[in-house]
Amino acid sequence: MKFKDFNFHDSVEEGLESIGFDVPTPVQEKAIPVILNNLDLIACAQTGTGKTAAYILPLLHKLVMNGSAEGTQSLIIVPTRELALQIDQQFQGFSYFVPVSTVTVYGGNTPGDWDQQKRALTSGAEIVIATPGRLISHINLGYVNLKTVRYLILDEADRMLDMGFHDDLMRIVKETPENRQTLLFSATMPTKIRQLANKILNKPEYINISVSKPAEGVLQAAYVMNEKYKLPLIIDLLKDKSEESAVIFSATKSNVKSVARELKKLGLKAEAIHSDLEQSEREQVLLGFKNKKFQILVATDIISRGIDIVGIDLVLNYDVPHEPEDYIHRVGRTARAENTGVAITFVSGKDKRKFDKIEKFLGQPVHKLNVPPHIFS
Repeated sequence: MKFKDFNFHDSVEEGLESIGFDVPTPVQEKAIPVILNNLDLIACAQTGTGKTAAYILPLLHKLVMNGSAEGTQSLIIVPTRELALQIDQQFQGFSYFVPVSTVTVYGGNTPGDWDQQKRALTSGAEIVIATPGRLISHINLGYVNLKTVRYLILDEADRMLDMGFHDDLMRIVKETPENRQTLLFSATMPTKIRQLANKILNKPEYINISVSKPAEGVLQAAYVMNEKYKLPLIIDLLKDKSEESAVIFSATKSNVKSVARELKKLGLKAEAIHSDLEQSEREQVLLGFKNKKFQILVATDIISRGIDIVGIDLVLNYDVPHEPEDYIHRVGRTARAENTGVAITFVSGKDKRKFDKIEKFLGQPVHKLNVPPHIFS
């Protein structure tokens, strides 16, 4: 199947051709016909499967086919600022020949950004991409009208529930018309997601794109080791790989900062990203990593979901993730777009139980590597 088989409007087709999109991914192939048929949808698909384009393309087609209309037509709710910006960038790419307006609404920015968001919301930008908390802040001030929304999309719904946004989501949903089309995308499908879907979707179609395992191109391995040897081992693993692209995940900001600092001392091109940075600083770090200005990104879970960076050779878990799903998302940063990659996890004594849980989730043990003897000297 090819994108031309969906019979998108010519302006959408032109955008696809200009960026070289020809063959849809499995989630796009299954989701796009459902969306074009005006049905509600619940889709289980993790980051990296092409889910964003799976709803952007039919939305653009619908908007251009419906012609000009007053107010906000599409509302996309996402858990993080980073994901909001990424989705906005994809809209800009796909809609190059489609006259639609988008606005991102998220916190952690300057007072001027708030005023810009307010102007866009009051003037009725056709597509609003928002984090729940910031959109609620605008709604509470009384000038947001979501009664014109035709299409409501919840992206990474499981993540939003994990972050405690259930009540905010329900409040936002109540602000939209009942006869809207609702699309819910989630990387996992726990009971709480099914309960949410039952509340806000109308006889939805359901698709599931194998979300339970890392990509086949990922070579997974682990070192079982004492905590104090983690940093020396990271340095040993990366010292001769200056050209490779790597992401190191840690559970704490302090570890992220110390690891990045030690790698820089060795002359390696590394930067850290964590919640202590201003939003503009985080965006600059991510942009620098995407543009290959440095090879090593040390991060908290702030980028484990929703950030689409192709070409990462190595994912290194300095700490074992708290949940198996978080492991899947971290590991999913590598081996994207049919590439191959390596995912290594450091397992200390305190993390062994969590790693056992991950292996059980995977259905097989992760290959264990021996720590090189010279690390102990």
